[in-house]
Amino acid sequence: MSTDAAASGRRTNRRGRSTREAMLDAAVTALASGEPGAVSANRIAKEIGATWGTVKYQFGDVDGLWAAVLHRTAEHRGELPYRENNTAPLPERVAEIVETLFLGLTSREARAIEHLRAALPRDPAELERLYPQTAAELASWKDKWARACQKAFADLDVDPARVREVAAFIPGAMRGLVSEARLGTYSDLDEAQRGLTNAIVAYLGGT
Repeated sequence: MSTDAAASGRRTNRRGRSTREAMLDAAVTALASGEPGAVSANRIAKEIGATWGTVKYQFGDVDGLWAAVLHRTAEHRGELPYRENNTAPLPERVAEIVETLFLGLTSREARAIEHLRAALPRDPAELERLYPQTAAELASWKDKWARACQKAFADLDVDPARVREVAAFIPGAMRGLVSEARLGTYSDLDEAQRGLTNAIVAYLGGT
């Protein structure tokens, strides 16, 4: 390959990556708005001056686009707070996880995922049939979250079965608190977070 051809290829690849990132940014922005019709690949493409053909080239189809959006937000979300040789006691670790989840679920990307999931089929079999890549990405979140929770308490004398149960319910519980914050509430949300933290600590501590 000539030098000119190689340079042209690099420019093309950079343009392609730039287009892909622009589409993912537009997708998150549109989804986070919660507006009617926001869950539309055509609308997202038009917002950056692209075509459906560009969506197909970059992601294959709408399933590939939604899977890429989910994967990107997962990368930005990162891992649970975890430190090697962590000496923090159980209550501090649980409180940190609760606070991290609350802040994460109030983010723009969290709103985007919430609206996307609301538009997808509820039945897992139907989701897997119509959006196999999206379903696989969502399923991977569950496994990664469960492993992260086990890792966060691995050095403590905590029943792994109870950690799995906490991992199963705490995302929904935190979404409830975030919903209260968005809608407005007479409840003291700081007190609610403390109560949830204390309940989890008591359960994991075997009391």
